[in-house]
Amino acid sequence: MLGEMAPYILLGFLVAGIMHAFVPAGTMSRHLAGRGFGPVFKAAMIGVPLPLCSCGVLPAAVAMRRSGASRGASTSFLIATPQTGADSIAATWSLLGPAFALIRPVAALVTAFAGGCAVGAAEKSADAPQACVVASLESRPSFGRRCLDALRYGFVDLVSSIGAWLVAGLVIAALITVYVPADFFAALGDRPFIAMLAVLVVSVPMYVCATGSIPIAMSLMLKGLSPGTAFVLLMAGPAANFASFTLISREMGRKSAIIYLAAITAGAMAFGLAIDYLMPSAWFALDGSHAAGHGACMHLGPVQAVSAAVLAVLLIYSFIKRNRHKHNISTDMTYQYTVKGMNCPHCQASVAKAISGVAGVESVDVNLKEGSAAVSGSHDPEAVVAAVRAAGFDASPVTTD
Repeated sequence: MLGEMAPYILLGFLVAGIMHAFVPAGTMSRHLAGRGFGPVFKAAMIGVPLPLCSCGVLPAAVAMRRSGASRGASTSFLIATPQTGADSIAATWSLLGPAFALIRPVAALVTAFAGGCAVGAAEKSADAPQACVVASLESRPSFGRRCLDALRYGFVDLVSSIGAWLVAGLVIAALITVYVPADFFAALGDRPFIAMLAVLVVSVPMYVCATGSIPIAMSLMLKGLSPGTAFVLLMAGPAANFASFTLISREMGRKSAIIYLAAITAGAMAFGLAIDYLMPSAWFALDGSHAAGHGACMHLGPVQAVSAAVLAVLLIYSFIKRNRHKHNISTDMTYQYTVKGMNCPHCQASVAKAISGVAGVESVDVNLKEGSAAVSGSHDPEAVVAAVRAAGFDASPVTTD
């Protein structure tokens, strides 16, 4: 599984890094203000290719909302982004075939548009978004610097963000493939609707990234579940979890959170049923290589083998980097901040980037596990708090000597 997915995942990481480095900051938010179908559709189109998991998308969506985006557009972005992405589309094609890879972004786009429009219709006219505008005078980096930033984000930050979930998905898929009997899902295989409901009950609270869900879905199909049921896992698993529901309830209201969850579940079920009952089953049949991998070792080509080795090295490095803690920041003036709302390394990188842009900041050490940030340099603590809040998090300063 790792060998088949690795070339596509590495390509997805590269595309994601280019998008991150060369799309100007703030461009997306400027196009998502106002009501109507336009901002909702734009938010869905922007979110589909972005390779952010359901925790990584939360601060981005909150920042969007606080910068003036409507609730409908913010909800559309929240639904579309974690369901798919450049990396997961490529990985889906490699393991599940072109039909799954093409239908997955279409389903994310339709579901996000419907959910965003529903939230927009329920939004009261007096309920305007609370804009939080922070001036930014940072200079535009050079082309070479942006290329390096693209590589760093794609192959370091993003690997750190979804690497654990990718590995978890591969491990779960391997355990399912080896230990679950072939006829375990035979009973549910004849009743796709009941199987989809069962998968929803498990996948909605489950926390798995869009790429990590692919090998799990493939293994379940090999054990007898229908393609539509596997598709429900692919869509509902990455998009919804308790953390996102709680944050959306706080930022946009419980009504918006309920519509958000209903849109994800209804969209996943609708497309799952369409796959099982309206589309040719041959489109979703796994080829012989996947079936062979179920019972025997696969022979990887040189590109797959090299890609798998590179991806393995990146994953190992990301795990080492993720658990490394920096200490003893030497500075004339150090401030300690409590930061709330960080859930993953992507959140950690967003906070660090926001604080680094504040005038006078010399170095930043963001601790994900402790929810803190140590900032050195002669700077204004209120500016740091404002920058962190503009990025979608909450912060409060604690001065230290």
